[in-house]
Amino acid sequence: MLRLVLIAVPFAVLVAAVTGCATEDGTASPPRLVASFYPLAWATERVASESFGEVVDLTPPGVEPHDLELSPSDVETIRDAALVVYIGGGFQPALENALDSRDGRTLDLLQDEDDAHIWLDPVRFAKAVERIARAVGGAGSSSDEIRELEQLEQEYRRGLAKCERRTFVTTHAAFRRLAARYGLTQLSLGGRSPESEPGPRELEELVAKVRESGATTIFAEPLVSDRIARTVAREVGADVATLDPVEGLSEDRLAAGEDYLSVMRDNLAALRKALGCR
Repeated sequence: MLRLVLIAVPFAVLVAAVTGCATEDGTASPPRLVASFYPLAWATERVASESFGEVVDLTPPGVEPHDLELSPSDVETIRDAALVVYIGGGFQPALENALDSRDGRTLDLLQDEDDAHIWLDPVRFAKAVERIARAVGGAGSSSDEIRELEQLEQEYRRGLAKCERRTFVTTHAAFRRLAARYGLTQLSLGGRSPESEPGPRELEELVAKVRESGATTIFAEPLVSDRIARTVAREVGADVATLDPVEGLSEDRLAAGEDYLSVMRDNLAALRKALGCR
């Protein structure tokens, strides 16, 4: 079957092409939208037209999206959705396999990027939000979100302009684009997948690089073990703190009112403290 990748389809065409599921009284329910994990669901829900029904986040709260496993009902949800918004390039292999058997439209936000973590760069994420809005919201539907992302970008630019150190250490190589945007250097103890851990010899080399960098903080993240971060921190005499790649929030954090914007601002505060910014 042919999978169509939606770049920019007029909103009216998309709505006309999709029929909702029938309810018990025989009326058609609004077609659902599917987003592959939290930041994409956050954006899609905010810009989607009322002509659509709920936005389904395929990755449950508190689950690392790289580890996503699909149930038969998940596969059915993907098959029946009006649109599936996702990031390709092997970021979530189970989802991409399921999309191979889908006839409907999909929106791959990766495009020509070589790093899947586009939502951690407010400039790149704003462009992604615009693409989502063109697909499901119509003209101007993303204006509020774009303004919020522009404000976030300005906060990062001002907040990271004058710092004692320019290198920060993470356990997950998710922040390369963010670092490049603001003139920083990310030193990662792992790969682009958070489960990727260094071997003993590589770990020894990394400890030497961390010492050389002068970093005083090793950043772990909420959804995976902080074992490597604590091991390196102990070796170099550094603190351990949290830098959240915003790949998913727990139910408790969502219930407490946290969202993409608040977590990104928490990240900025953590970076400023670790880098000695003024």
